[in-house]
Amino acid sequence: MLKSTRKSLLHFQSVTRIERARLQLSPCVLSRPLSTNTAAGPSPYKPKSKANWPTMVMAAGLGSFVTGLFFYNKTAVADTKSGPKQTYATRVDLEKAINEIQQLLGEDGISTDDEDLRIHGYSEWSSINIDRLPTAVAYPNSTDDVATIAKICHKYKVPMIPYSGGSSVEGHFSASFGGVSVDFMNMNNIVEFHPEDMDIVVQPSVSWMDMNDKIKDSGLFFPVDPGPPAKIGGMIATNCSGTNAVRYGTMKDWVINLTVVLADGRVIKTRKRPRKSSAGYNLNGLFTGSEGTLGFVTEATLKLAHIPEETGVAVTTFPTMRDAANAATQVIHQGIPVGAVELLDDVLMDVINRMGGTGREWKVLPTLFFKFSGTRAGVEDNINGVRRIVHENGGSDFEFEQDKTKQVALWSARKEALWSMMCLRESGSEVWSTDVAVPLSKVPDLVEISKKDLEELGLFGSMLGHIGDGNFHETILFNGEKEREMVTKCVHDMVHRALEMDGTCTGEHGVGLGKKEFLEEEVGKESLHVMRTIKAALDPHWLMNPGKIFDP
Repeated sequence: MLKSTRKSLLHFQSVTRIERARLQLSPCVLSRPLSTNTAAGPSPYKPKSKANWPTMVMAAGLGSFVTGLFFYNKTAVADTKSGPKQTYATRVDLEKAINEIQQLLGEDGISTDDEDLRIHGYSEWSSINIDRLPTAVAYPNSTDDVATIAKICHKYKVPMIPYSGGSSVEGHFSASFGGVSVDFMNMNNIVEFHPEDMDIVVQPSVSWMDMNDKIKDSGLFFPVDPGPPAKIGGMIATNCSGTNAVRYGTMKDWVINLTVVLADGRVIKTRKRPRKSSAGYNLNGLFTGSEGTLGFVTEATLKLAHIPEETGVAVTTFPTMRDAANAATQVIHQGIPVGAVELLDDVLMDVINRMGGTGREWKVLPTLFFKFSGTRAGVEDNINGVRRIVHENGGSDFEFEQDKTKQVALWSARKEALWSMMCLRESGSEVWSTDVAVPLSKVPDLVEISKKDLEELGLFGSMLGHIGDGNFHETILFNGEKEREMVTKCVHDMVHRALEMDGTCTGEHGVGLGKKEFLEEEVGKESLHVMRTIKAALDPHWLMNPGKIFDP
């Protein structure tokens, strides 16, 4: 059995990375006492102590590696109702694979430490977790390393699970069949920057925020803006988006080419570097959104955009969620080129007040946040158009800022939203964060009905929407199995309702483990069969992130 020889180093690096990402989200400092009621009624939740967080994440069950090998005592077989059953490595073969990977990467390149396995198999961000952990974590330094790891795992039939930012909420890096977690932490470099061509070549563990900070003096930026912890590899894998999607689109719109390691260790490049091409199949589209099930992205060439000449931020409140949703959809229908339109419900605004991280008191009402960008004259025209629509739909307190520092302050509630909810968690409680998307005309109905469902079930949850492109999220806190069943029903009802409205079960989080059961309902049996056929062609042994999107 392989023993970890550097428990503290890699574990410290992993925890430090996650803690740093967490602190990017919010200081989570309470500047006022926690109120006892919210707009949705009393809350049983209290802010969770920051000091407890690292302890909880680092608390790993002793003997995780032994447990991992126990699972491999017999040949692991995936149980499935459709398609052939897949046979994975025996314990002996798994040990051989881990030893060969150690010979490749050195002792500092692979870990079987209990705490490392826990971090790479359990998500603090999500309630979509399983009991099983990976058996080892590999830390490659290059595409060649990843290719060799894939060849070794392919030889012994060991599952491989990709890991970059670790911020998935749908269980993407869970080790459904054990195996090796491939952490791209060391592949975090900007490889090439071509400002004259407005593109950049990066490795998968590059942070989109760090990248933008490094290239800002060129007058260019990368506009896709998911949560602060997200890394480029995971962003491509889930075809993520963010607040800027209403203007700039999603991740797929910004990928020029990809370097991908396939299941058997072959390395491909999807295309060259022109901004457009009609040569052959669109392999960028195939791998973007594939959640690491078809191949591991080790380099990406991405388009960049010019930093706008002028920007602005506006905030306004409404009597009801329907009023706010109506105003947002009308802004889009009338062609006003806003940079972002974000909807936060009254519960979330109250939570933000109670967390005290923004330095101001917000009205506890459904609230729209707008971004504007362009020329000074264009921004002013757009603001006036939005202000008119807001007032026609019952909005009030329209507040606008063009000063850069004041924009940050005005946008702060939107930035603090997710972590403010997370900070309400107490020990033993969980958070379920999920999303759907529907056609724009259906947004007001879906938002109103989903809000009513939360209230009728007595669940403590909030709603946040990238409302300009029909995408909205629910974040629900719960404690115990009874409440989990209620939350499950609430989320499933929301998803089925979105699908009935010709929408999708996930607008930007991906399928992972959490949304597998809805995929056939959304795309149909034949389309799902095509997806499975592609998977089987590229990864016939189902080694790459098995159990995600659909079962082996």
